[in-house]
Amino acid sequence: MSATPFQIPIATRRSATGIPTGRLALWWVVASEIVIFGGLLVCYILYRLHHPEWAAEAAHTKLAAGALNTFVLLTSSLFVVLAHQAINDKQPDKAVRYLWYTIAGGLVFLMVKAFEYTTEISHGFTITKGVFWSFYYLATGLHATHVIAGMISMAVVASGVRKGVHLQRVEYVGIYWHFVDMVWLFLFPLFYIASGAS
Repeated sequence: MSATPFQIPIATRRSATGIPTGRLALWWVVASEIVIFGGLLVCYILYRLHHPEWAAEAAHTKLAAGALNTFVLLTSSLFVVLAHQAINDKQPDKAVRYLWYTIAGGLVFLMVKAFEYTTEISHGFTITKGVFWSFYYLATGLHATHVIAGMISMAVVASGVRKGVHLQRVEYVGIYWHFVDMVWLFLFPLFYIASGAS
């Protein structure tokens, strides 16, 4: 039996904690991702404190590109909030549109990141150039894979919303996207702003 529009399957409402199971599962995923990124960033910070010469390396990152990507991700997070609001207002068509705006933001982010990587690598700043660049490519590359995962998830959710099913997933994919956004808000100052460059 197919779900009617705006009907939430009963399995997603039941939970011993009083929290919908989908939301609870998503928070567990986010918690595990925080451990991964947290460990990586703590290692980077500890190394950075003992290597002030990394400031000269960090000065070669593209501050303008990083700032643009920060703006793009913050804007895309606004779109996913608007998609969630549209679902609450029973406007699924508007929600689908905002979800695709968010996906477009992710695509712009990846294009800017590809430009950065291409420029840096062409100037000899590869992942094997030094420990700073190993951290840089590992952290930003891992983040980029999460952006891609978020875009794919959002496309799947948008498809469901268009059919009028699994509408609660808009909230869940929004939580994930906000997490991706928050990670970037740590990466940007650590790898771009804190270069020590004038």
